[in-house]
Amino acid sequence: MGPQADAVTAHPTETVDDLEPRRHRSSSGDPRERDGEAPPASRRGDRASVPPELPTGSLRISTWLFDTRAASALWLVVRVWLGYQWINAGYQKIWGSERSAFWFGGGAAVKGFSLEGIAGSTAGKGGASYGWWAGILHDVVIPNSSWIAKVVSLSELVIGVALVLGLFTGAAAFAGLSLNGIYMLSGTSGVNPAYAILSVLLILAWRNAGWIGLDRFVLSGSMRRLHVAQLLDRLVVPRSTAPITL
Repeated sequence: MGPQADAVTAHPTETVDDLEPRRHRSSSGDPRERDGEAPPASRRGDRASVPPELPTGSLRISTWLFDTRAASALWLVVRVWLGYQWINAGYQKIWGSERSAFWFGGGAAVKGFSLEGIAGSTAGKGGASYGWWAGILHDVVIPNSSWIAKVVSLSELVIGVALVLGLFTGAAAFAGLSLNGIYMLSGTSGVNPAYAILSVLLILAWRNAGWIGLDRFVLSGSMRRLHVAQLLDRLVVPRSTAPITL
């Protein structure tokens, strides 16, 4: 049989309508396809062989510190060190060498601390920085020094534990910053400025400061539950509140 018969037997079910698109594709394709050459990758649609576009610009140090997981190891060191300092301070007030002045002494240390701040503010030599704060120490803190001493002791211990575990790191750092502010307003410097600076940095880095810690699981679980709740709210069809008219 001739060439035409071979073509028919090779594609017995092909019709003229089936052959027409093939001729159209070969005539409208790349010239190198008609010459037997392979077209370039961009013409073939081979996206895997095309390298992805690289981001332009450089990564800022603030972005690296506060928004990347790689910086979590750095914040782990800051967190654990600062948390240990708070734990030790609270431990000494409850079970250590300062327990007789704080936990069991009726708040004698808090009362003496407040009196020193008021006296320094009156004499103009240190003490409470502002007159209104000296008034708070005199009218509020001194009469309630017994239970305030226990609150301060427990607060320092809880802040330290939360920082070490990486649990609600931003809130724990903010609580520590508040205590540092109270101490500095009352006329005590010492390590409080350094602690305050580290607390501010941990607050700014709250998203990844606790990534190597319990925040990674607690906050991610909370966000998932919030996302599910939002989806359920969207799926619920609101009931019509329009009055029924007859």
